[in-house]
Amino acid sequence: MSDHYTRVLSRPEFIALMAALMALNALAIDVMLPALPYMGEALGVANENERQFVITAYMIGMGVAQLAFGPLTDRFGRRAPLLAGIGVYVVAVVIAAFAPSFIMLLVLRFIQGLGAASVRVITTAVVRDRYSGREMAEVMSLVFMVFMAIPVIAPSIGQVLLLTGPWQAIFLFMGGLALVFWLWTFMRLPETLPLDKRRPLSLKGVTEGFHIVFTNRVAISYGLAGMFLFGALFGFISSSQQIYVDIYGLGVYFPVAFALVAGLMAVSSFTNSRVVRKLGMRRLSHGAMLTFTVVSGIWLAFAMSGFLPLWLFFGLLCIIMFSFGWSASNMNSLSMEPLGAVAGTAASVFGFIQTVGGALIGGYIGQLFDGTTIPTAAGYFTMGVMALVFILIAEKGRLFGVGEQYADAKTEPVMEAH
Repeated sequence: MSDHYTRVLSRPEFIALMAALMALNALAIDVMLPALPYMGEALGVANENERQFVITAYMIGMGVAQLAFGPLTDRFGRRAPLLAGIGVYVVAVVIAAFAPSFIMLLVLRFIQGLGAASVRVITTAVVRDRYSGREMAEVMSLVFMVFMAIPVIAPSIGQVLLLTGPWQAIFLFMGGLALVFWLWTFMRLPETLPLDKRRPLSLKGVTEGFHIVFTNRVAISYGLAGMFLFGALFGFISSSQQIYVDIYGLGVYFPVAFALVAGLMAVSSFTNSRVVRKLGMRRLSHGAMLTFTVVSGIWLAFAMSGFLPLWLFFGLLCIIMFSFGWSASNMNSLSMEPLGAVAGTAASVFGFIQTVGGALIGGYIGQLFDGTTIPTAAGYFTMGVMALVFILIAEKGRLFGVGEQYADAKTEPVMEAH
């Protein structure tokens, strides 16, 4: 048997590798935010809102390809599809540095997203292969902590690269880092899906896998709730440069403000990993979503009143983003927890729903930018309400429970890694 199956990765290195791979997605978005005006100027894009398509094209590419990577990874294992996907990411992003037009840049960003889909799907499936229950939630929280810490430094890295070279340097930096992570994965990641647990790559096998996912009420409801949550986040990210720079005049301090909020999200994920075993995924995510929605409504009310100084806006945003950190990792775990037998397909479905749906929702919110924070605040509040609706559907109208499968137990079981 290949050593890919018998290789043992320590828990810290496993979490670090999963987090590094997930970080490629965050990096592909956040590192280029300071460069959007320069790219638009260089490639003849005068409309500021149209520059946001650099983000949207990547998100749609990543979302669409996830539907393919799910069945592929359930059939061929985790390693080969993951390495192929990262390879596509590297090639596309390096070529994008030399794109002669905005349209070509968008095409290459779409292709970069196709490769990034492997990372989004397979890292989640690998975590589910090794962990379950609250232990999975703990590991996912630590992975999300690094994933959310990337926006702390990514805009600053982008700003430094812009100060030392042209905007194309950002793409070359992404390509170089992705290549390093490809080598790390190739040399160290074990194959976590045994041959006897692989599903056939046939129309019947794929259809059965999707049927299992879509007919599980709890899983699909939490997946859709996550879509609305990420739609709100993508809407803010798309407009963040305009909000911080155009509305509040932060200028070169935009990366600092962006980093502070992202850092708070990382802290939120870390604290979640410390308390989730004791309090449970549902209690934490439900409380966080209620806070997210209520504070978003307060933000919207102040924005509509015309009184929203920077200190108030930033304070409300910090509370909202801290709540996001608790909600996102737990809802991701709740959507995957019942579907261990089809982890790859499940990760692809939820990845597609959350990425494409979130990108379309976020893109729409971003295009509504009108020189105020009202569209973004309205998007956050509306998406919070929608997420709560689907959480109530998942839980049959009850919040703060432990789930139907654990109704007769005092706590959700913790399953050990295997």
